[in-house]
Amino acid sequence: MASKKIIAICQSGGEFVTNNEDGFLTYTGGEAYALDIDDQTILADFKKEVAENFQCGTEGMTIKYFLPGNKKTLITISKDKDLKRMINFVKDSDQVEIFIIYDKAVVKNTTIVSGSRSTTASEAGLTPATPVDMIHCDDLLGADAAIDNTPLVVYPGSNDENNEKTRRAATQWENTITGVGQRFNSFAEFREALHKYSIAHGFTYRYKKNDSRRVTAKCKVEGCSWCIYASRLPTTQLICIKKMNGKHTCDGAAVKAAYRSTRGWMGSIIKEKLKVAPNYKPKDIAKDIEREYGIQLNYSQARRAKEKAREQLQGSFKEAYSQLPLFCEKIRETNPGSVATIVTKEDSSFHRLFIAFHASISGFQQGCRPLLFLDSTLLYAKYQGTLLAAVGVDGNDGVFPVAFAVVDEETNDNWHWFLSELKSAVSGSCPITFISDFQRGIRESLQNVFGEECYHGFCLRYLAEKLNNDLKGQFSHEARRLMIQDLYAAACAPKRESFDRCVENIKAISPEVYNWVTRSEPEHWANAFFCGARYDHLTSNFGQPFYDWVAEVNELPITQMVDVLRGKIMELIYTRRVESSQWVTTLTPLMEQKLQSETSRARSLHLLPSYGSRYEVRGESVELVDTDPWDCSCREWQINGLPCCHAIAVSESLGRSPYEHCSPYFSTESYHATYAESINPIPHLEKPIKGEPDMEHTVIVVTPPPTKRPPGRPKMKKVDTFDIVKRQMQCSKCKGLGHNKKTCGKVNNIEEQDPLVDEQDPLLLNGLVTVELEENAESMELESSFPM
Repeated sequence: MASKKIIAICQSGGEFVTNNEDGFLTYTGGEAYALDIDDQTILADFKKEVAENFQCGTEGMTIKYFLPGNKKTLITISKDKDLKRMINFVKDSDQVEIFIIYDKAVVKNTTIVSGSRSTTASEAGLTPATPVDMIHCDDLLGADAAIDNTPLVVYPGSNDENNEKTRRAATQWENTITGVGQRFNSFAEFREALHKYSIAHGFTYRYKKNDSRRVTAKCKVEGCSWCIYASRLPTTQLICIKKMNGKHTCDGAAVKAAYRSTRGWMGSIIKEKLKVAPNYKPKDIAKDIEREYGIQLNYSQARRAKEKAREQLQGSFKEAYSQLPLFCEKIRETNPGSVATIVTKEDSSFHRLFIAFHASISGFQQGCRPLLFLDSTLLYAKYQGTLLAAVGVDGNDGVFPVAFAVVDEETNDNWHWFLSELKSAVSGSCPITFISDFQRGIRESLQNVFGEECYHGFCLRYLAEKLNNDLKGQFSHEARRLMIQDLYAAACAPKRESFDRCVENIKAISPEVYNWVTRSEPEHWANAFFCGARYDHLTSNFGQPFYDWVAEVNELPITQMVDVLRGKIMELIYTRRVESSQWVTTLTPLMEQKLQSETSRARSLHLLPSYGSRYEVRGESVELVDTDPWDCSCREWQINGLPCCHAIAVSESLGRSPYEHCSPYFSTESYHATYAESINPIPHLEKPIKGEPDMEHTVIVVTPPPTKRPPGRPKMKKVDTFDIVKRQMQCSKCKGLGHNKKTCGKVNNIEEQDPLVDEQDPLLLNGLVTVELEENAESMELESSFPM
């Protein structure tokens, strides 16, 4: 009987890191190869195979492994008996982790090279705990920064191409340290300069003293005389080099062949490029770093280096949450009348943040029509979250952000809170029409918060998506496309008669879908029945330009994200105020254009006085205009807010101006009132000084929410309104949907088939041929799928 094969994951070139909480060892960095072993494997042969994979010799090689369930103790394999004992320990498992360690004295000049990472063995010696003289990223970021000792790469001394790139780096950094008397603004700046200096001159070093008052470093080679000492100048914050011996007495052959690179240091390299190109991609970072410095990074390393660089430029994500109370206070101070509210949980972790600037509140109340679009978008920063927004529309049909909130997650409770804050900020005498999704707790919250003071219009885009999802697998692509098209036509239909014609078209395809549509509360989405004023806006993604702004900054720390959005709104208000100052028309340019178009159409109409204040207007259709309440039977006037061609024809016949019958929200005067106020800049936030009077008592300490960004690439693009119907997989044998010819079952033999119906669903086919079926039983699934 053949012995069981076990996969040995052989790792080398990394280091062990001790977990401070449980004392467990974790191996990080290096490279790995997978080898097969069993109880017949001989240690000498195994060592040779390992040496071939790692391109090194067997002399000085030590093999270690962890006992099952024990990550604190490393066991050494020195003879065949030890190897067989290890195999016996892990016989119930499919694999085992093995760590290859080399004696520095033996392999001082041995270089290890792999396709994805290159490591000098003399720098890869492993110890159970992290040595205190290793160079960590806190050497570059300051003593209060998080320690990151993950090695990214090491230069191989035997590679001529990499040596050339090393010389290129040396040209740039060989004078970052000039000698005694050189001054730096901080220890972090000195440590970074020292690191670059060591790279340029090809040596490694270790710290003898490294604290907030002084830094002493020596060459890492034992007995070498190179050293440097820097300390803080008295009564200043400057750091000065006090002593330096710049001559090396070491041979340094192996040392000069390589250097270590940390994530924090790599971040300091790319942060300058990140200033110029905020969307610098990790794959481009890896290419540029290899081209310029010969350092090979994989995608994950480049991404982490980018995060570190961004943190160096923008500040800590965690620190941003602690600054929120002060940030809200600054908003209220610099922009009086603004609303900036933060709510925390019982454990002081972040829960909610509401922002509405006075300029936005005043602009909405003074010049915008009472119409708000509610929507949300995910944030992809370190601690995630969701942004809820209320976006208005100005007199020129432009997006006007009114208020937004950042919450830990999208819940009914958070929507209720957001709408409560919104009501207190923008409440007025005129009922507000809201357009939003119907499934996210908004509907109930609107009823509870605004009551009879609002109208709720369902977003047609979300309604169409819901219908399309419910129809998948039951109808062909063409059938679904036609029914979605008829749904949009029914929503836009101004009168009951045209609405009925559209839904009858749906009924001709499927009575079940017809029942779904009629039970989906058309009074909330169809123009023919809706009581509020939507001004012909049917979807909640009208505010997409605002959400595009959010997409550009949603990976920033929360305070910076809010401040960038503030800046964009500030710029928007200023730009539109300046542009509109040149307008000389009564209405805004877009509305003026629409009115002139209707006026041109009115010239071809014929008027017949009926009785009293009523007129019959003949054109492509016959409509009735009443001048007493100024109403038209076509209902376009009531829906759009601009007089239709029929009303204009009657108005001109009476010698009256059509401008008298336009909504006041479309006037240039209202547009000027919308952008009359300005948003003021907010000063840079400084860290509160501990012990400052009243500071510790007035500022709430806010910690980040417990949620973090999940793995995987986030979905950044929303589905377009007219792209929701996607073609399904179709079988080339039976022409059925949802499978291909490989997974096709027995083909149903149906002689007469409607091209709009799935061939494999005889029940639906029968429903089209025989309309007199018992609809209640067959439509139960579709009807119950709509949230009532």
